[in-house]
Amino acid sequence: MMDFLYDLLQCLVALAAIAFILVLVLAHVTATVVDLTRHEKEKSFPTAPGWKELLPSIHDPASKELSVIVPAYNEELRMPSMLEEAMDYLEKRRKRQPSFTYEVLVVDDGSSDRTSEVAFQYTNKFGADKVRVLTLVKNRGKGGAVRMGAMSCRGRLILMADADGATKFADYEKLEAALEAISPKPDNMAVTCGSRAHLEQDSVAERSMFRTFLMYGFHFLVWFFCVRGIKDTQCGFKLFTREAALKTFSLLHVERWAFDVELLYIAQCFKIPIGEVAVNWTEIEGSKLVPVWSWLQMGRDLVFIRLRYLTGVWRLDSPRKTD
Repeated sequence: MMDFLYDLLQCLVALAAIAFILVLVLAHVTATVVDLTRHEKEKSFPTAPGWKELLPSIHDPASKELSVIVPAYNEELRMPSMLEEAMDYLEKRRKRQPSFTYEVLVVDDGSSDRTSEVAFQYTNKFGADKVRVLTLVKNRGKGGAVRMGAMSCRGRLILMADADGATKFADYEKLEAALEAISPKPDNMAVTCGSRAHLEQDSVAERSMFRTFLMYGFHFLVWFFCVRGIKDTQCGFKLFTREAALKTFSLLHVERWAFDVELLYIAQCFKIPIGEVAVNWTEIEGSKLVPVWSWLQMGRDLVFIRLRYLTGVWRLDSPRKTD
């Protein structure tokens, strides 16, 4: 009996070793190079019907206090309420604090609906200096859209904000205060993340046991493979100093759902301080994320992120040209 158990254990260890090697090889051979070149149409934005202007670069000095990057894919229906809330806050803040300047950059991620046209209505209303629309020729994924926006912005601070308006926009002030409170900031780099972790207990009560298992499994994979010390890596409300955005987005590879995790992984590798702040959040119908399938895809990406950096397929010492 003992010999049988010993042989069984040896077989299981051998199978685990083979499985690990196969995953390692798969992670290596499937690590495609992200195409960071811009189509000619992605180098400019419309300022008025028939008029276009070249987009700036994050490599240029900041000329605004805040840039708000809004990735949008087929969001013609949900985006207006988010933009109304954001512009109301930003305009009131500007009147209250004249030195506060801002821009909102909507990045249409290859939508098949009227996302760009709806966003451009806000350019007409508030002016192209305040609201800009970058329309991508093809869909890159949320991470790719956010990166394209970040690399084209003018802000000293750069805020990611989802087009669905799930997070109360005024909570920006919480992220801003937490970011300014971080000290020291090495090379003026710091990040603050909106967090829904305080809402988790209520959400668990509403989820099925299977979805709860997937959620906790995803949290474990994030902690085990990539990011530690951050309870909610996936909230689409994150604030970066310009220097931190340049450092992290220049190295970003993942363009789909798990891009937030890679961004924070890169930040932790460079010892960029990261704060986490509880924000108000409401689930909005119409999410593009398919609960089970998207979580499985993200789980796969988490494993691959770590393995690809460990094997040197992806490197942290070789920023790529992104403009």
